[in-house]
Amino acid sequence: MQQRIAKEIHHGRFLAKHGAGEIWNWEGPAGKMRWARRVKMLSNHLGPGMSVLELGCGAGYFTRELARSGADIVAVDVSPELLEMARADCSAKNVRYEIQNACALSYPDAAFDSVVGSSVLHHLEIKEAVREIHRVLKPRGTIYFTEPNMLNPQIAIQKNVPWIKRKLGDSPDETAFFRWPVRRLLEETGFRDVRIEPFDFLHPKTPASLIGGVNALGRFLERMPVVSEFAGSIYIRAIK
Repeated sequence: MQQRIAKEIHHGRFLAKHGAGEIWNWEGPAGKMRWARRVKMLSNHLGPGMSVLELGCGAGYFTRELARSGADIVAVDVSPELLEMARADCSAKNVRYEIQNACALSYPDAAFDSVVGSSVLHHLEIKEAVREIHRVLKPRGTIYFTEPNMLNPQIAIQKNVPWIKRKLGDSPDETAFFRWPVRRLLEETGFRDVRIEPFDFLHPKTPASLIGGVNALGRFLERMPVVSEFAGSIYIRAIK
């Protein structure tokens, strides 16, 4: 595990140096639309007075928007460089930044009302991370995550062909998920009301002139049985 963390810290340094937003594809027109959709998925349930843990906050692309909910946000990452970027982007009084290993969190049991994150679980030792998330959640606490879908052909190639992974700026150990094993893991850990849905056919490199049509088609495909399974991402929700 320590070797994996060391690689992620090194990767964070790479992202900070070369532009995390560009590598993560959040900066283009389609990327911004995909980001905005994920913001709603991760924050619509939040409100003032809630204690929320954002796992893998990275450069803070979601932290500022989570903070707008009025909830008390603890935003964590293993990368000092990315945390500095996040802190510079959002210094809201209801946000606290900390270096944490998601597989060995320093927080007491039942500390948070919700744990959220975008594209973070696939960087982690998933069994250890899920166990820690369950531990730090209050009874009836919730999780909300968006993660890459291994059934998507591009994702499958990107996560399993090393030279493509390097070229696209992925970290060495990151992967993607089939939703059924994730559901089983969550249920075995003690989560209930587990919902995992594939979503997102809008590619981040879609030209601006085509975004409207491609997005509308993608939303239609998300409602189609079987076809929807090949979407680019999965949306994970569950209750402790």
